[in-house]
Amino acid sequence: QAQLVESGGGSAQAGGSLRLSCPTSRYRDRRMAWFRQAPGKEREGVASISGYTSPGTSTYVDSVKGRFTISKDNAKDTLYLQMNSLKPEDSAIYYCAGRFIGRDDDDYLSPYAYQDWGQGTQVTVSS
Repeated sequence: QAQLVESGGGSAQAGGSLRLSCPTSRYRDRRMAWFRQAPGKEREGVASISGYTSPGTSTYVDSVKGRFTISKDNAKDTLYLQMNSLKPEDSAIYYCAGRFIGRDDDDYLSPYAYQDWGQGTQVTVSS
């Protein structure tokens, strides 16, 4: 049974920062990702990181490049999403996702590439 539980969400002012966390004990050698879903919108892949040891290979959606950083701390069994220079359009529920199976040519920012999901944590950015 998946045990993905996100933490670190909350409220921030535009230009501020938040850091999201998610446990990775079952996914040390597996690709993981962060997704987000705003009201009335489809779930969007934000960032993905490969299952290799640090630093891992990461992928970002264009709208967060240069502002968000995904990382894994294998010693702490934790996946992070550091979010800087936040914008109101970053407001959404953020989900941690883990992947066990898939093809090498999968779109790693597609929700269909992941099998396990957390319940989500709300991020609200005010202007």
